[in-house]
Amino acid sequence: MGDAPKPLLEVTALEKQFPGVRALHDVDLTLNQGEVLAVVGENGAGKSTLMKILAGVYAADSGSIRLEGREIQIRSVREAQAHGIALIHQELNHASNLDIAANIFLGNELHKTGFLNREQMHAEAAGHLQRVGLEFPTNTQVADLAIGHQQLIEIAKALSVNARIIIMDEPTSSLSQRETRNLFEVVNDLRSQGISIIYISHRLGEVMELTDRVVVLRDGENAGELVKNEVTHDAMVKLMVGRDLSQFYQRNVTEPGEVVLEADRLRTSAHPHCELSFTVRRGEIVGIAGLIGAGRTELLQTIFGVTPTVGGVLKLDGRELSPQKSVEAIDAGIALAPEDRKQHGLILQMSVRENANLPRLRVDQKFGAINFKSEMDVAHETVKKMDVKTPHVEQVMQYLSGGNQQKVVLGKWLAMNPRLLLLDEPTRGIDVGSKQEIYKLMEQLAASGVAILFVSSEMEEVLGMADRALVMHEGAITGELGRDQLSEEAVMQLATGSQRAA
Repeated sequence: MGDAPKPLLEVTALEKQFPGVRALHDVDLTLNQGEVLAVVGENGAGKSTLMKILAGVYAADSGSIRLEGREIQIRSVREAQAHGIALIHQELNHASNLDIAANIFLGNELHKTGFLNREQMHAEAAGHLQRVGLEFPTNTQVADLAIGHQQLIEIAKALSVNARIIIMDEPTSSLSQRETRNLFEVVNDLRSQGISIIYISHRLGEVMELTDRVVVLRDGENAGELVKNEVTHDAMVKLMVGRDLSQFYQRNVTEPGEVVLEADRLRTSAHPHCELSFTVRRGEIVGIAGLIGAGRTELLQTIFGVTPTVGGVLKLDGRELSPQKSVEAIDAGIALAPEDRKQHGLILQMSVRENANLPRLRVDQKFGAINFKSEMDVAHETVKKMDVKTPHVEQVMQYLSGGNQQKVVLGKWLAMNPRLLLLDEPTRGIDVGSKQEIYKLMEQLAASGVAILFVSSEMEEVLGMADRALVMHEGAITGELGRDQLSEEAVMQLATGSQRAA
């Protein structure tokens, strides 16, 4: 009986600390050649830290990394690439003003007699594009590509440095269903070529479908490992959070009150020919379902005054409202938690205290100066109320996990006591435990009388949380479904435009 093949990559007893935070403790991981290995865990479990150590972004405090049985040192991204390890970040790292070939060789440009060898770069880029199933001319501007195609360009870039190990961090978080299927085909093809993939995702259905093995981290430590036939949703959740989440979407539905928001033939600048009419009542949670590009985000942005209305009427508490700026919507009692919290919901370089008080800056000033005591009170109340995991309120936001960042985004608006809360993908990129906390908060807010209108691309979220769902397709509302009518089939029929509700 022969010996089992040695792992391609072995991580042993890895340790990493940041000021006030133990990110990794005694972490082990193995990766075999041609394997798709999922690393899952709640936000703050240490997944990103581990991946950044392997990719040379961070240096480990202690522990060892072995490649094909030989111990290696990874002190920079270039060293990681020299060992054949490449990381594809969740926020894509391309230069949108350059063409495909320039992006694939960005930082590793080919030269000839001291000048860029553009001819060779375009020729080799075409070969890398073929490997990921793209047929675009290599002089195409990356800015002109769909987000799914940009994701594949990042994989082509990893292949250009002869990566044997490709780390994918939440690669489908911004992809449509079709783009996700294309990515899966590429991953399976890379696996057949002997390339190993480390796959990080909060979408456990993807993990079950795609991966050979799952490593689970919890609180910076190994929580367990599952092989292919053991990989189930419940098994992963149990290891991730250490508790049963069988009651994940069970809601106590409250009786809605009077109409808070009324849209009458509202037209947005994104889809000016579509008229949208609907209501949201006090204490009601209304979901907006639809495929990417249906106009859901643009609708929320119009209500919040990010973009002006093109036509129709908006009413809040029976009074006509036409916010031309977000500050007008805020003054009227409307709050928006945007889809991209890092770009539009937070200032990552500022502290928890400062972020928690951003909407209140105009009302908290005394004689033109910031009321520091009031800021501290609001920050401490936000951390307590939202159960934000942070060592102190002066912690810089970028060092908080995605789930805790989202809690601060919501907390800063709740401190303003909104009448209407708009949530755009409220649980995007956060773990199952944090999702449950967000759902519980939504339910508590509805019970207290807040009207909630939320957009979600996760079918389970809409089916589980919405009292009613508005379904959109190409800028129009194709139907409205009550809680007793909500099903995946009913939503998808309306979302794809193959059916319209009467």
